[in-house]
Amino acid sequence: MSFNQFEFHPELLKGLKAMGYETPTPIQEKTIPLLLQKKDVIGCAQTGTGKTAAFALPILHQLEPGQKLPQALIITPTRELAEQIDVAIKDYSRFMRVRSAAIYGGVKAGPQESQLRRGLDIVVATPGRLLDHLRNGVLSLKNIRFLVLDEADRMLDMGFMPDIKRIVSQVPAARQTLLYSATMPPEIEKLGRTFTRNAELIVAGSRNTTASSVRQAVYRVERPEKLRLLVHVLRHAETGSTIVFSRTRHGADRIAKQLIRQGIEAARIHADRSQAQRLSALENFRSGACQVLVATDIAARGLDIENVTHVINYDTPVHAEDYVHRIGRTGRAAATGDAMTFTSLEEEKYLRSIEKLIGKPVPVSKVPSDLPILKAAPPLPAQHGFKAPSRGAAPAGTAKPSSRGKNWGEKRAEPAHKGLASASYKDRGRSQAGGNRPPQRRGV
Repeated sequence: MSFNQFEFHPELLKGLKAMGYETPTPIQEKTIPLLLQKKDVIGCAQTGTGKTAAFALPILHQLEPGQKLPQALIITPTRELAEQIDVAIKDYSRFMRVRSAAIYGGVKAGPQESQLRRGLDIVVATPGRLLDHLRNGVLSLKNIRFLVLDEADRMLDMGFMPDIKRIVSQVPAARQTLLYSATMPPEIEKLGRTFTRNAELIVAGSRNTTASSVRQAVYRVERPEKLRLLVHVLRHAETGSTIVFSRTRHGADRIAKQLIRQGIEAARIHADRSQAQRLSALENFRSGACQVLVATDIAARGLDIENVTHVINYDTPVHAEDYVHRIGRTGRAAATGDAMTFTSLEEEKYLRSIEKLIGKPVPVSKVPSDLPILKAAPPLPAQHGFKAPSRGAAPAGTAKPSSRGKNWGEKRAEPAHKGLASASYKDRGRSQAGGNRPPQRRGV
């Protein structure tokens, strides 16, 4: 099947040809005909499956460009995803007179207000900034014909649903609605039904599953030794572009700084970084200026970055659905990828939840015995009661493997990932304090 069979406008087909698009992906082949028939759709698809084009192309085909008020509203959880979708729309419509813009927080509202007052056909927005413009009377949604809720599961996790409901209440009931989610637990499908009318459910692949093109492995490793294992993997496992996921913003900063100290160039993105810093980090990663991107779940949500060879879960995801989202960054477009998860004793319960969700155990790989000794941070000046560490002191983050207890995680361990040795860490047989309390998810 080719895109010509959808009978899009010639200008839209010309744009697709200029981008090298010839054959639709499965999610596009299933979704586009339904949207052209003006049906509502609830779609389950990972980032990287072509879902942006699946909803953008039918909208572009049916738009009437040049009106004062926007006709299409696309809501996303993060600013990076809003930017990404807006860039894609501009690419698809390069030979059309379509006006679109990404509207999000973290930047000055003035330029966005100017764009909205001049008139837009498509608005791609995050919920918070969108509500600001609605309250200020800068934006009206009374002419919206197409409503897209992208990454709905993430918006639910981030607590955006009250905002989403306020926004949707200002959109005409006579509209076409599309809701996309990377996972489709019952609560998400139920939520989708409240926003849609007689929607068709489209699933690309299986619900809540991981791609077969991703080789998965878990390393049972004590928390103080995770950094040494990470450095070893990045130096020896033939990694290319690698995303390292941290549970917290502080953790992402610490990991990136430690990697740089060990001579490994790393960029980082999280909510405390400015928009300019986040865009710079992504550009450096995409261009290959640095091969490691350390990110939190929310900051990296929905980003479609090509040629990611490895995903490393430095922290085992607390929420099983996040595992599916994280490792979906690799193994795309017929390529294979590797996903490694570092699991400490107190994180074992999270691993069990992941395996229950995806319906299979994650293969266990043994932790190498020859992990590197890390370079220490520069000593503090000996003043105000502080003393520089003595030469014999162990650097921070370089705890030696314990010699107590028996090997853990070895019963079902099997070799995985080229270049990694086959020895196991020891089990200290105790959880670390605070390990049983899941962290807060907002604002990461």
